[in-house]
Amino acid sequence: MDIEAFDYHLPESLIAQTPLKTRDESRLLVLGRKTGNIVHKHFKNIIDYLEAGDTLVLNDTKVMPARLFGLKEETGAKVEMLMLTQLEDNDWEVLLKPAKRIKVGDKLSFGEGKIVAECIETLDQGGRIMRLNYEGILQERLDELGEMPLPPYIKERLDDPDRYQTVYAKASGSAAAPTAGLHFTDKLLEQLQAKGVNIAFITLHVGLGTFRPVSVENIDDHEMHSEYYQMDQDTADLLNHTKSNGHRIISVGTTSTRTLETIMQSRNNFVADSGWTDIFIYPGFKFKAIDGLITNFHLPKSTLVMLVSAFSSRDYILNAYQQAVKLEYRFFSFGDAMLIL
Repeated sequence: MDIEAFDYHLPESLIAQTPLKTRDESRLLVLGRKTGNIVHKHFKNIIDYLEAGDTLVLNDTKVMPARLFGLKEETGAKVEMLMLTQLEDNDWEVLLKPAKRIKVGDKLSFGEGKIVAECIETLDQGGRIMRLNYEGILQERLDELGEMPLPPYIKERLDDPDRYQTVYAKASGSAAAPTAGLHFTDKLLEQLQAKGVNIAFITLHVGLGTFRPVSVENIDDHEMHSEYYQMDQDTADLLNHTKSNGHRIISVGTTSTRTLETIMQSRNNFVADSGWTDIFIYPGFKFKAIDGLITNFHLPKSTLVMLVSAFSSRDYILNAYQQAVKLEYRFFSFGDAMLIL
C-alpha cells in the first residue's frame, strides 16, 4: 500500500501549540467505526458514549525530562541529547544533534559532568547508544538538568510541564506523552467510575518510533522500532471479565492499542505480560483486543493515521480529518480528540 494514500492537507495554523486551560474542554469528533457517521461534541461528553461494564484502558507511562543540553568533552562543541529507551543498566538509545560529529568513544558532558555519556554504538538517522555515568539517582539528575522533550512541531515553550503528562502518569520511562490521555481530568475519571465504567492501566514507554517518520513508499516495507510494555494480572483479569460479559474494551490512545493487540495476537485471552513490541498496525490488520478507540488527530502519512485507518477505514478516517480541518479542530499532541466506536 502506497504511503501517499494516508496523506491529507493540514494548514499549519491548526497545529496546537499550547494545551487548553481545561483538559476536558477539548473538542471530540465521534466517528462510527462501521458507518462513517460523524458527531461533534466536547471531550467531557465522552461519558455519554460509555456504558456500565465497559473498560477504559489507559497508558500510565510518565514522560521523562529527557532532553539534555551539554558539551562534547574533547572540543567543547554544543550538543543536544534526547534519551529515548533504556536498553540495559545505564545504556540508552538516544537521538543526538548534531549526530554526525559524535563517534564511538566520544564523551558528552551535561551539567558540568553531573552526567557523562559515552558513545558505544552508532545507529541510523541520528541514533546512538550511549553509556551514562553519574552519581546518585538518574531520575534526580534528569529532574535537575533535563527539559521536557516536546515534539518538534510545537514551537512554543510549555509554561507548565505537567500539562504534557496525563493526570494518571506514574511509570517514568517515555520520551513522549500518550497524548490521547491528556484530555482526562481526575473529576471525569471519577464520573466514569461512578457510572460503572472500569478503569484499567497498562504501560508502554513511548520511544524512537514516535519521532521517526515513515521513509518508504510502500508501507509494507516500514519497520517499527521496539517499545517496552507491561500489563499485570489484575488488568488481564479485568479485561477477560469485560469480554466474557459482553462489554466493550475502549483503548485510550494508539500506545494502549499496540500493547493490547501485541498481547492478544497469539492468544484468545489476556494474560499478564511484558516485553518489547514492534507491532505495526495498518489496514488489513485483524483486531482481537479492542472494541473502541480514543485518539488524537495525527500527522499526515504517519503510522498512527494508518492504525486508526485499520480500526475503521481509510476513507472514513480521511473524511473525518477533512471535516475536522474544515471546522478548525486543533491537531496533534495538544489538539482535540476522536472517539471511534
